[in-house]
Amino acid sequence: MKRFIGVVAWVLVSCMFCIAQAQGGYVEPTSDQYRKVIDNKQVDLYTIKNSKGMVVKITNYGAKIEQILVPDKKGVFADVVQGYESIDKAVGGQGSMGAFVGRYANRIGKAKFTLDGKEYQLAKNNGENSLHGGQKGSRFCVFDAHQINDSMVEMSYTYRDGEENYPGTLATRVLYEVTPDNELVVDYQAFAVDKNTVANFTTHSFFNLSGDLGSVILDHVIKVNASHVLEIDGTLIPTGVLRPVAGTVMDFQPPISFGARIKSDYDLLKYANGYDHHYVLDKLTPNELSFAASAYEPKSGRYMEVWTTEPGMQLHTGNNLEGKAPRDVGKGATFIFRSGFNMEPSRFPDSPNKPDFPTTVIQAGQWFSGRTVYKFSAK
Repeated sequence: MKRFIGVVAWVLVSCMFCIAQAQGGYVEPTSDQYRKVIDNKQVDLYTIKNSKGMVVKITNYGAKIEQILVPDKKGVFADVVQGYESIDKAVGGQGSMGAFVGRYANRIGKAKFTLDGKEYQLAKNNGENSLHGGQKGSRFCVFDAHQINDSMVEMSYTYRDGEENYPGTLATRVLYEVTPDNELVVDYQAFAVDKNTVANFTTHSFFNLSGDLGSVILDHVIKVNASHVLEIDGTLIPTGVLRPVAGTVMDFQPPISFGARIKSDYDLLKYANGYDHHYVLDKLTPNELSFAASAYEPKSGRYMEVWTTEPGMQLHTGNNLEGKAPRDVGKGATFIFRSGFNMEPSRFPDSPNKPDFPTTVIQAGQWFSGRTVYKFSAK
């Protein structure tokens, strides 16, 4: 009998070891670790998934994506986004990591703009500029959340008139869905309730397709469907010039790794200390859902495509990750310099101050909608 119990115990331990191996050794955030009241609203962690085993976990604090589990070429699942295993770590971590960013994603130069003849002064939280909606912005706010079914969760937030000194009440809704094709679909809508306003939204996950969230991403092979990039000045604000990428280190039309040219002596790279630039996507029709970019990690074979209705995409190589606790530590990994990359579809930065850029104005009584799709597979 004792021998039988011993055999059973050995089998159980072996099975647990096999499961851990199949999971790739990732740390899994749970709802218990995310339940907390912030700003008098309940925070939680929501799980959406499909029948193939893809799992995405999202907290309504900043509508942040905290985990994406997808398989490699051998079928081994691993986590491919940096994030945190608890709400306390998320609050103390990278502000934009995984967030749905608004009311105005990216930068506004000199932290001010003029709309309908009135100048609006914003918070200067990025040197002289305003970044990602100001001091708070939606990345630090608690969204209302509703789990629709196993594969879909809805989150909503209403920006108040005057919030972060932006004009107008702006009601927003974000729908996250995992499809049977291993896609994470992000649908979003905004309605200008009472005044004209400006708005720009993006998703801000830090990806690492290797599944080792603390390793550098310079081996990732990148393709960006863009013939032009926005020229920037030393403060990372667009000059208004659309610079052709052909023949330069900014060209990702033929796929090439991040590491191949990231240390090149090129003005735009030096300004940003790596890639942190907004690409003008090549689109046949404005607002169409079209291919924007892809990323491939050779060792794991994981491949990600990005499709979007947006006109542009910010490409960022984790140049602000420093490996410092507690901000850069999560889910058992230390997020060192260039250990994660962003592909952030959106409208152009500083558009309110650039009349030639596509408008970011939403007129009172009008809707704005967008869609971004992250599709995962393996080669």
